[in-house]
Amino acid sequence: MVYQIPPEPAHFVDREGPQDRVLRLVTERQGARTQTAARPLCVAVSGYGGTGKTELAFRLARRVAEHYPDGVLYVDLDDLRRGGAVEVADVLGDLLRSLGADWIAPVFGERSRQYWSLTHGKRLVVVIDNARSGTLEVEPLLPASGASLVIVTSHGPLYDLQAGAAVELPLDPLTEADALDLLEKVARDARLAAEPDATRELLELCGGLPAALHVAGRWLRRHPGRPLPRLLSRLTAELNDQGIEKVERVWDAAYRGLSDQAARLYRLLAGFPGPSLTLAAADALLGHGADAAEDALDELREAGLLAGGEHDDGRVRLPEPLRAHARRRAESDGDPRERAAARRRIVLWYLRQAQRADLVAAGPRLAVAPRVPEVPGTHDVLFERDGDSGARAKRRAYQWLEAERHALFECVRVAYAAGVAEDWGTTEAWALCEPLWTHFLDHPHYADHIDAFRTGVAAAQRGGDVRAVVRMRCQLARPLWEQEDFEAAEEQMTAALGAVRAGLGGSEQERKLAASATEFRGMLRAARGDWAAAAADFEASGAVHAEIRNAYGVTLQTYRLGEALSHLGELERAAELLTRARAEFAAGNRARLTARAEFALAGVLARLDRADEARERYRAALEGTRGRGGSRDEARVLDALADLAEREGREAEAREHRAAAGAVRERSGLG
Repeated sequence: MVYQIPPEPAHFVDREGPQDRVLRLVTERQGARTQTAARPLCVAVSGYGGTGKTELAFRLARRVAEHYPDGVLYVDLDDLRRGGAVEVADVLGDLLRSLGADWIAPVFGERSRQYWSLTHGKRLVVVIDNARSGTLEVEPLLPASGASLVIVTSHGPLYDLQAGAAVELPLDPLTEADALDLLEKVARDARLAAEPDATRELLELCGGLPAALHVAGRWLRRHPGRPLPRLLSRLTAELNDQGIEKVERVWDAAYRGLSDQAARLYRLLAGFPGPSLTLAAADALLGHGADAAEDALDELREAGLLAGGEHDDGRVRLPEPLRAHARRRAESDGDPRERAAARRRIVLWYLRQAQRADLVAAGPRLAVAPRVPEVPGTHDVLFERDGDSGARAKRRAYQWLEAERHALFECVRVAYAAGVAEDWGTTEAWALCEPLWTHFLDHPHYADHIDAFRTGVAAAQRGGDVRAVVRMRCQLARPLWEQEDFEAAEEQMTAALGAVRAGLGGSEQERKLAASATEFRGMLRAARGDWAAAAADFEASGAVHAEIRNAYGVTLQTYRLGEALSHLGELERAAELLTRARAEFAAGNRARLTARAEFALAGVLARLDRADEARERYRAALEGTRGRGGSRDEARVLDALADLAEREGREAEAREHRAAAGAVRERSGLG
């Protein structure tokens, strides 16, 4: 069972009334047997920053989890928000992975149907944090099951949520008694009872906001020897009387109590290119060594100015209200030159790590950008470790690219902007897109990848690097045609091949790049069903690879040409080419391509009435897809085995394969 919310916090007070309302409604709904209803129960928690919306949502999910045995899912929309908007297709992709889907449909409509299929009839809790629109951001994420519960948090009521919410839970600040209870639990400080007037003033400053009370409690614990009135006067001196929110007053006081190093990291975090970060990334941002970064992170957590860090991956995050506060502190107290240096250092560090991850995950391949040397003042991520198998190192590299994708996408934008305002960034912007290509092939996030690759094209054009222009346009074309935007993809490929003719020379790398562009055009033509033109492109690309003695390129084009010829009905030649490609992929330990060549060859052999050979190749393809996250390919092979069995009159075997294919599709919501 998937369970994506954090452990119970050490201190939580009040909110019993809202909790009781939800528990009562959940119990009634369970008793009424409404699980067959199409729309889940929806609870909407609203309130301004600091009132504890997210923690109440977590608490509700924990208390009702036993009624929802199929899992508890969580998405924070602010983590995925760019320019105020959320790409809901990417959120669906994350939810589908959490539900166990090992293949994610490429377009929004198909992802929606996949999500509905996987959630139909399930008893799930889905927590949607920081929503701004009911219609655009919540409705598409509702599971297709009346037996499920959805808990949404937002700053204000979501009036556009269709059919409204069954329970509206607007949160007010805590009463003075509850606020004192929470403060006492967090601070564990006898001064609160000994100095009631000062305590009352502190409570008034916190305004009944749990976020402020937690910070204030930690603040008291950091200064155990000072009289409370003296501490309070220090806090009061920090206040801005021009309408700053009460919670920000306490953040200001916590910030003023930081060491120089922790305060510097806090200011720099305002510009960090991602919603969360690891110690290694903090080390790169600060540039003073891992020990200094770890001490600063610990200090920020203790001061209540950083969230997370409790889980296995150790990631911490600066929630958006705190990020805005850090940004104001950076503008007020920071040095623009310090911020610019940190911005460049973190982009170069991410580019270097992405290039290293790309090399481990995909092996040596065509790359145009220069390798980034070690960035002074930083440490590299260890993808390959002593005792590791190659497969484990590859998995770690792919996982790093996926975990850091938001930071990588943002680094492309940051670098491109720096190319306008500063003396660096243009090359870095498109160079980041090369390892993002490997990430795209494994985890396509279409909106983000298309945006990054468009920026890469613009950066390459600005820099006047013809090789980079060709590379970026090819990379952009593929996600476009996979989203069925064939005209836009054709435009990119036409421009890429025009650049090849006009600007590429005769070096081995440039000839390989030209052959790659021809292959991309062939893939686009194949996607549009023009197999004759595709075959011509694959043949031409393969000839160039043969001339420059690039064995892998020859094998890949042999495979693609074999597929194209099978669609054109040239079965004998297709079988010959696919047999050769299958053997060469296997010799090179390219398991995924071997399985695909096995499948293509099996189909050709079946059409040539060589059933026994076809069955053997299908079974080899099936073995190659299993355990590799290939549910779609596995189901396709099982269907082909069923078709073959039916043609030979083996009905029982055909039914067995059909049932197995159905089970695989159900597992990933493929319908």
